[in-house]
Amino acid sequence: MLDPFGTSMVSYAQFIPTSTFFKEEPNVTTLAFPNYPPSFILRRRANWLVLVITYASLYMGRYNLSIANKQITDTYGWSTTQIGTLLSFASLFYGLAAMFNGPIVDKFGGRVGMLVGASGACVFNIAFGLGAYLGFVDTKTTLFLYLTSVWVLNMYFQSFGALSIIKINAHWYHVKERGRFSAIFGSMIQLGRAAIYAMAAIPIVMDWPWQFKFFIPSVAILLMTIASYLVVQDSPATSGQGELETDDVSKGDTQKVTFGLVLKKVLTHPVTITITIAEMCTGVMRKGFEDWFPRYMQEAQHMALDNPVFTKGSFLIVMSGVAGAFAAGYLSDLLAKHRRPPIAAFGYLLVVLSLTAVALFSTNLPVVIVAFVTNSFGISIVHSMLSGTASMDFGGRKAAATATGFFDGMQYVGGSVAGYGIGRLIKGGDWTFWAPSMIGFAVAGGLLMLLIWNARPDRKTKNLWQLSIFGHWEKDKSAS
Repeated sequence: MLDPFGTSMVSYAQFIPTSTFFKEEPNVTTLAFPNYPPSFILRRRANWLVLVITYASLYMGRYNLSIANKQITDTYGWSTTQIGTLLSFASLFYGLAAMFNGPIVDKFGGRVGMLVGASGACVFNIAFGLGAYLGFVDTKTTLFLYLTSVWVLNMYFQSFGALSIIKINAHWYHVKERGRFSAIFGSMIQLGRAAIYAMAAIPIVMDWPWQFKFFIPSVAILLMTIASYLVVQDSPATSGQGELETDDVSKGDTQKVTFGLVLKKVLTHPVTITITIAEMCTGVMRKGFEDWFPRYMQEAQHMALDNPVFTKGSFLIVMSGVAGAFAAGYLSDLLAKHRRPPIAAFGYLLVVLSLTAVALFSTNLPVVIVAFVTNSFGISIVHSMLSGTASMDFGGRKAAATATGFFDGMQYVGGSVAGYGIGRLIKGGDWTFWAPSMIGFAVAGGLLMLLIWNARPDRKTKNLWQLSIFGHWEKDKSAS
């Protein structure tokens, strides 16, 4: 009997070692890129497949609020400023939690982090939906505070997801593979968003009370939490495959992992500092778009979420995100010689052009949809390069989660500006300044990428002029 990876079910048993009942002895054999044994390739494939679907389920439990946004505010009479305030608190807390939890995941491992994060996200999605049954509360304010608190807690546990997945992948992928495999990961996690928009396209689901948009994702998260417990392992060594030398900044570093060490790695290097600032800009343009575009279509374009135009358009938006992740990974490895900033700069440029088109041609629906698609493509490029790949490159195996915490965390701190800010900006249903409000942040992010244009983990210099687009590098063997 064959499983999806083409191996017998008997041999597949070796790939489910991770519960306490099937713990394998660590293997100290060193694996060399690119000459991997077949058993390692199959084990890695099983690891990443379960891991990426688990993270996609977390996306379901995060982006469900975007399609329930208008339904909730209509039900309780909230203003866009109020729902924007909820989004701001949640995004800010996610960002701060990611920075705090990064060193914790570096200390205890990505597997533990993913299990903790997924379990919490499942519980608090259920708790958010249960808010619909709190009819006994005295005021709408009390319900608002309850739902805000619960969603903030959901986002706290969600913050473990990106940290954990990148921490694990930093052990499983050589630096020269990371761009392409980040492309695969970045594209597949978009399945979570696709599932949410597909759910919105089902009339019977849209007719159900808003709380079911939170109950359904919680079931998916629960199932994938169980699968992660059974399959996912932190590293090739702990899965019995041997230790992989990844040739990132951790190479030759024999220091013990401490909170101070990982903070030093992230906070004292100009490349990581520059990426952290750029990620704040990314957060405004990403959260400003992804959290609000479904409501924009409802109010500015007067279109129901189960309208075929919206369902097809949202599908194209998600698929362009998939394409963006793939393009970013392959271009950075094959064209940019493992440099991430040039490709991220291209992503920022696409966002600037797309948002400009939305602002100038808001009455032309086909142009708006095309611009949304290219905007999603650009955002995905930036997110894949900075949060997904550069964090592994410049954090290394020892500090990958901490680097991700600062990069992804600052993205969500920036995103907190978009929640309240855009909610107040569009108060009264005027969407005129929605798209223009995000353009400046995309420009700033792109300019910051010019400062670290030549940055790569094997280039140890901290001289920003040399790292910038004006710097000069002799061709070296590691560039290939």
